[in-house]
Amino acid sequence: MTFGGAVLKTIAVEDTLGNVKDYLEKSGYKVVKFTGQEDADAYVISGMDDDVMGMQDIMTEVPVIEADGKTPEEILSSLREMDWL
Repeated sequence: MTFGGAVLKTIAVEDTLGNVKDYLEKSGYKVVKFTGQEDADAYVISGMDDDVMGMQDIMTEVPVIEADGKTPEEILSSLREMDWL
């Protein structure tokens, strides 16, 4: 997907994180529902206590942000700090 000529990254977000989804969309990112089956450039999950995707070892190549205790702004900042954007 492009936005003003730039390619947008796709971020998969868990359903329970509606405020994060809204913030990332308003910030110009393509946001999809997190199912564990989508091909996303980054994942935002509510917590990492469980192996949410059933494939944590595969996820090392893309950012996985744990949203627990973070604001939407902090999540976006974490993605930027990882040189993801």
